[in-house]
Amino acid sequence: MAGHGFKPVYHPAGHDHALRNAVQELRTGRWVSTARLLDETPGWADWTRRTQVLATVAAGGDVVQTWRTEEPDSVPALVLHTRVAVERAVRAHRGGHPRTRELWQEAWTACRRSAESAPADPVPWICLLALAALDDRQRMPEHRQSPPAPLLPPGPWGLLAEAERRDPQNREAHHRLLQFLYVRRAGSFSEAVNYAQWAAGSAPTGSALHALPLYVRVERYRRERGHTHALDLHWVAEDAVRDAQQALRSWFLFCATDEASLLDLNHLAHALFGAQRFADAARVFEALGPYHTVLPWAYRTEHPDDRALATEFFVRARARCLDP
Repeated sequence: MAGHGFKPVYHPAGHDHALRNAVQELRTGRWVSTARLLDETPGWADWTRRTQVLATVAAGGDVVQTWRTEEPDSVPALVLHTRVAVERAVRAHRGGHPRTRELWQEAWTACRRSAESAPADPVPWICLLALAALDDRQRMPEHRQSPPAPLLPPGPWGLLAEAERRDPQNREAHHRLLQFLYVRRAGSFSEAVNYAQWAAGSAPTGSALHALPLYVRVERYRRERGHTHALDLHWVAEDAVRDAQQALRSWFLFCATDEASLLDLNHLAHALFGAQRFADAARVFEALGPYHTVLPWAYRTEHPDDRALATEFFVRARARCLDP
């Protein structure tokens, strides 16, 4: 699969074939496979990842509401309903929809109801973190609490703590906090940089949080429109190389790659490719197998909204690393 004839596959389930089957069923309006999958999901990390993917698929229809109608006492159905409500509120906010405030309130209420019904579950608190990014002026007190370390700004730290109390080092919780810092009205980008370094620096070996600084570097490149300014040096700077190698050594070499986030793997492959660590990048491309994600590759093209260009760049980078 190393040559330029390789055709990558995008699928939100990635290597998780059981999730893939549930996604396909949801797309046809059927929920039984989803219910079975969630009942069989063993830990909070997989539970968080699977409910997030399922919600992005289900948000465009009413299949989860049908499930709740038929099984009104199902806690997984309630949690997925919460996920869907939050996904719809976030999409409405992103698109400037006039019902954003109403959807936000519905989602917030669903989060609180889920937190009461599933007190050990981190997902309701992760969902509240996702909604915090809609409050860019930090009007709500829970979104401007004192930070846990110097150089970090006020924010929804209590929500993060609740998620972490239930699932320490939860990947999505920290990414939601990072999204909050990106849009915080009174903030600066250096806050996101400091946060990513702080979270990665305190993460144990094997934690996906070691990949957080890679996301911040991509976001800076996007904001500076790096592809228009010949900023490829952005990727070979000393700190960029250090972050890529740290993610490789402290996360990738210890993780079960078939369970890892496809976005994390793509960001690491991208960072190592940009740092010209082609042999190391090849190991990550091999772990990805046939799968890829549009980001971060799209930001290296002249038209980031063109998925075909992103895929083309991914294929070229992969070939460069696997066929040196």
